[in-house]
Amino acid sequence: MQTPYAPQISFKLVFFITALLTPFFSQAQGSYIPYNKDYYHILDRYDILRGQNNPVYRTATKPYRRDDVAAFLDSIANAPVIRSRSDEFNLAYLSQDNWEFVSRETPESKKPFLKGLYRRPGDFAHYYTEDFDIHLSPVIYLNGGLEPGNDQNPNRLSRGLVLRGSIDKKVGFYTYFTTSEAFFPSWVKDYAVYNGAVPGEGFWKQYNDNGYSYFSALGHVSYNITKHIEVEVGHDRNFIGEGYRSFLLSDFSNPYMFVKFNTRVWKFQLTNIWTQMTADVDYDRGRPTDGRYPQKWFSFHRLGFNIGKKINLGFFESVMTDKADFNYFNPIVFYRWVEQSLGTPDKVMLGIDGKWNFYPGMQVYGQFALDEFVFSEFFGQDGKGSKRNKYGIQAGYKYMDVFEVPNLDLQMEFNSARPYTFQEKVDYQSYSNWRTPLTHPRGANFREMLSIIRYQPLPKLSLTLLGMYQFYGADPDAETNWGGDVLKNRIEGSPTGLFGNEIGQGLENRVVHANLNASYMLKHNFFIDVSHSFRKRTAQDLDTPATTNYLQLAFRWNFIRPDYNY
Repeated sequence: MQTPYAPQISFKLVFFITALLTPFFSQAQGSYIPYNKDYYHILDRYDILRGQNNPVYRTATKPYRRDDVAAFLDSIANAPVIRSRSDEFNLAYLSQDNWEFVSRETPESKKPFLKGLYRRPGDFAHYYTEDFDIHLSPVIYLNGGLEPGNDQNPNRLSRGLVLRGSIDKKVGFYTYFTTSEAFFPSWVKDYAVYNGAVPGEGFWKQYNDNGYSYFSALGHVSYNITKHIEVEVGHDRNFIGEGYRSFLLSDFSNPYMFVKFNTRVWKFQLTNIWTQMTADVDYDRGRPTDGRYPQKWFSFHRLGFNIGKKINLGFFESVMTDKADFNYFNPIVFYRWVEQSLGTPDKVMLGIDGKWNFYPGMQVYGQFALDEFVFSEFFGQDGKGSKRNKYGIQAGYKYMDVFEVPNLDLQMEFNSARPYTFQEKVDYQSYSNWRTPLTHPRGANFREMLSIIRYQPLPKLSLTLLGMYQFYGADPDAETNWGGDVLKNRIEGSPTGLFGNEIGQGLENRVVHANLNASYMLKHNFFIDVSHSFRKRTAQDLDTPATTNYLQLAFRWNFIRPDYNY
């Protein structure tokens, strides 16, 4: 299916006009901090220990702005949530990482390198004035591992640069690029082969016989239009929700081009995201090849609001379409009404998410994403297991300082998606980007339980233990569709009728996965990681369980720790 030329031009014109005109109306603004689960957990921890909603920013919409994070750090600097030596270290680390916005004193390096380099612990080089500031640092990741039974022991080398700053304290900017060569653990490689895509990355090339080589580039420009309205134009990922996973929008897929508006007034925040994504990829001999890949367009908005001091609720709506359409550029229109008025040609989802800090140190959270709904079938009046009742649901619990043990944090999460959720009957309208899901890595037709224990016994040492159990149904071949692969057409290849569809249908799979990671910070944002992963999969098409152990040692500098927990 070829997308008409005119809508492409109109969509790009919106990006251009927004990027060109908005800086003339902007106010003080910081760049955004890349979403990093380890980094963001520290911020999340102190938010939950306070037992109240964050006074500066809304935690459901990630990433956060540096100036907002700095304001939050200033607000807790002398608060009871800073309880231990590790908490004091975390506060100093986060403050140093955002020093240009923190109002408190942050020390410079005692021994800068060659007098001009590393004058600040977090910046290889920087220049700072009230009119212009810029921060430059190297990015390095080197790991080696052992996985018995794998033809090639996993290893990876990534290197690049990260640059951020601001102009006139009004326009924030950020750019990041790395080049990588990688041999993945067996289950990650199987996922990449099945989807034809490296999770979280875009175009790739074959490296040696069974490795991957790819280039990563992210960037954004951000600014405030008014005191309450901010805009970001970028090529990056977004994450919506409080959980480890997200059924609204996650950071699992390849980065994409987007324009995002955040409007924060009183207790309300309206988030609008308009994106252009890659609908499919052309391949030659099993590898991505040159050519104009088909595109699709995704529009999303979420209205979040605080109820009292402890509860935040959000209502979201999104539409995925194979054509750019001005009808979806309205930031406050009801997408479902627009889509129906156009003849219901596009994929619309809606739902709710929320959190409740019901006690200092404890939080419950959840999401419900509705793909399709028929009342009489949902409640089983016309039949059970309807294919038209498609939804994803999440429920989670967080407990900071478990049993009053300092810096021992627990998170438990349940995720489930019914068969055929996120699929669509029209080409290029599935909830995916660059052949990977936009939400949960498993797609649909699954249940999952997660348990995460994080412990910081020493200021520079962090331990993370993750346990995962998944139950899901898989397809026996490319032509059959039991509802788990979001890339497949939901009305083609289905062995069932309208009713009788249940989670786990197809080839039944059960996965038990555990990962233990120890990270030690030698210098600011320079870590040594030692980790061990155990994975066991049983399935109807396996004579014996597939079991693997993966042990690795890694060094990373200004690099986000890779997550292979899927």
